[in-house]
Amino acid sequence: MNEPEMLREPAPDVLRATAIGDYLTWLERARGLVFTGYQDLHRWSVTDLEGFWSSIWDHFDIRTHTPYDRVLGRRDMPGAEWFPGATLNYAEHALRPEGTAPDDVAVLARSQTRGPMELSWQQLADQVARARAGLRRLGVGRGDRVVAYLPNIPETLVAFLATASLGAIWASCAPEFGARGVIDRFSQIEPTILLATAGYRYGVKDIDRRDEVAAIRAGLPTLRHTVHVPYGPGELTDTVAWADLLATPADPGFAPVPLAHPLCVLFSSGTTGKPKPIVHGHGGILLEHLKNHSLSWDLRPGDRILWFTTTAWMMWNSLVSGLLVGASIVMIDGNPLHPGLDWQWQLAEETGATLMGASPGFLMACRKEGMAPAKDHDLSRLRQIGAAGSPLPPEGFRWVAEQFGPGVLLNVGSGGTDVCTGILQGGPLQPVWAGEISGPCLGVAATAYDEQAHEVTDALGELVITQPMPSMPVGFWGDTDGSRYRAAYFDTYPGVWRHGDWVRFTATGSCTVAGRSDATLNRGGVRLGTAEFYRVVEELPEVDDSLVIHLEDPTGGPGELLLFVALRNGAELDDALRKRITTALRDALSPRHVPDSITPVPVIPRNRTGKKLELPAKKILLGAALSEVVSRDTLAEPTSLDAFTALAAQRPAH
Repeated sequence: MNEPEMLREPAPDVLRATAIGDYLTWLERARGLVFTGYQDLHRWSVTDLEGFWSSIWDHFDIRTHTPYDRVLGRRDMPGAEWFPGATLNYAEHALRPEGTAPDDVAVLARSQTRGPMELSWQQLADQVARARAGLRRLGVGRGDRVVAYLPNIPETLVAFLATASLGAIWASCAPEFGARGVIDRFSQIEPTILLATAGYRYGVKDIDRRDEVAAIRAGLPTLRHTVHVPYGPGELTDTVAWADLLATPADPGFAPVPLAHPLCVLFSSGTTGKPKPIVHGHGGILLEHLKNHSLSWDLRPGDRILWFTTTAWMMWNSLVSGLLVGASIVMIDGNPLHPGLDWQWQLAEETGATLMGASPGFLMACRKEGMAPAKDHDLSRLRQIGAAGSPLPPEGFRWVAEQFGPGVLLNVGSGGTDVCTGILQGGPLQPVWAGEISGPCLGVAATAYDEQAHEVTDALGELVITQPMPSMPVGFWGDTDGSRYRAAYFDTYPGVWRHGDWVRFTATGSCTVAGRSDATLNRGGVRLGTAEFYRVVEELPEVDDSLVIHLEDPTGGPGELLLFVALRNGAELDDALRKRITTALRDALSPRHVPDSITPVPVIPRNRTGKKLELPAKKILLGAALSEVVSRDTLAEPTSLDAFTALAAQRPAH
């Protein structure tokens, strides 16, 4: 295969001007270790697990209440045991980062519901101590579950850190979720405390959630108290007021817990079944996010991270963890596209963001609209743009490079809720290749396997992780024998984590994610990734979004390759546009990629984190009822699968 186009080499001053440069200097001074570049460093990080992860522990000065006996008690997957004997607390590290002053800004909040807010490190620590005391008055202790139906606002952060400081366990859902989706998640962990708001504003529209809160409370019989966080219009009755929870001044406190003690429960999307309750531990998240945020995202005290997310996505946990390295975090709530695409760039200017996270869809939309954010805004503090959630086409890479030049690093990554971090990613020490993720993250032994568990290069295969990493889940809640956990990740390749993505690694070390492996297209015995379809089709000016599905022929024939397109306003799917689409696919990819049919739909189904839902749409077209496949609460647009239900009714019975 041809080597991909290099857009940016590591900066000449990378060793002097970045956090990973500081780490390499420390490794040489403290450990006598010298590495020739990123690939050399990565190789060490996944072959000497004890050496690498103990270096993260020492370099970031992990504060423990009791010391560890050894780095790895067990290294089995699943079941690896990290730093046995040590006790610590995530919240303690989030509230006491080195290099910050009490009056420095820790949190900047921007919202369409109320005016701007800021919290200093001292104010944040004081509110967490007060909330901690308030939760204790409500009977919360170690191991209890505290859940939140709240947006991305400072109160949510305060409640999370207060919960963690007690050794209690956190879970959250965004208030745009309907009651059913929330109950499906929270009921699995039997919470005792619910924090909720009565409503919020989305763009210019006030959203009343009082009926949803009432239904959630009724559906969670283990609740002892509900705390009302005032935000939008309306009140919640028979609740504890947020002001009362924080009424009493208190000294900070942090319960010492083992590394595997649950910090939070994150839930899978629920688009292919009941949401999985994924348990993450204090130590795993602490170690992984210190490593990631410093060595990949290059965050240090004085930096500011802006990344639009909701409280239901693992990126919220990643955003919050900016505090671990002393960076300020920008919390955004509202419609990310209101009053227009420019709003997020405006916020980046206003808040002085040094790292801005953006979805690939957002970047491609900005490109398609001809926007010039670096010209229209003072983004002089911006050093890195992160992109995650779906593949970014080469044209998106080139657009960022053209707009921002070599002074801004485009860091495209891929990871997931399952490990609450990136698996594949870039960083200051890695080159940027057009259309390629720079490589596996440090400490992540990621590679591609074929069906026989052979490692493959320059060919599509299953994304696997062959060595344990600290942020692999502690387990699934309620999965006492571990059977669900093993089935989710370890059944295909025993002892090896199968992530569920279809990926290609190049000889240069870079990689591309071609889509979910369960959504890949088996066309005439050749597996095709979905991402390459989308890159070609969505370059056409008339096409706003697209979805491709392959329906297999049980008799072994070629099956049906179906393309669905959401068109831009005013566009029509006439014969001329159909021909342009098929010609573009044939010329850019191959005749195998030409669909058997092209169908317009009002909107392409995506979940709330922006992932396209090929598999649910496929199941519906094969005859499954929508209610059996997905909850509408998990959809970014609740009616987005209705068109597929209507099309399924018109298809001949299988």
